[in-house]
Amino acid sequence: MYHFTALATLLAILVYFYSSILVSQARARFGVKPPAISGNADFERVFRAQMNTLEWLPIFLPSLWLFAIYIGDGTAAALGMVWVVGRILYVHGYAKAAAKRGPGFYVQAMATIVLWAGSIGVIVWRLVQR
Repeated sequence: MYHFTALATLLAILVYFYSSILVSQARARFGVKPPAISGNADFERVFRAQMNTLEWLPIFLPSLWLFAIYIGDGTAAALGMVWVVGRILYVHGYAKAAAKRGPGFYVQAMATIVLWAGSIGVIVWRLVQR
């Protein structure tokens, strides 16, 4: 069973949900009425942080699960938690200023790259070893 990876997955989804709540709050705070997504730079940064999180989920989640299946639940979950922390740093950094989004982005991107590269590496290795 992959209990730790499942927990990391649920926390990643919670981060996305949290970023959605921040967008809703930013709409009210900055007076940006739906369906508008522009007009106030402070709102736009919060919105882009949410959308960027959504854009990374289809890269991160399959990589996380393939890593768990082919390498191990605990290591996958630990890398998943690194992604979660990176995303939280990214969302809060970007909300403050576009220049402050870098560290969180780097952390989550590195976690995703390790998950993806580890997964493809082991899968190819096992195919070659047949």
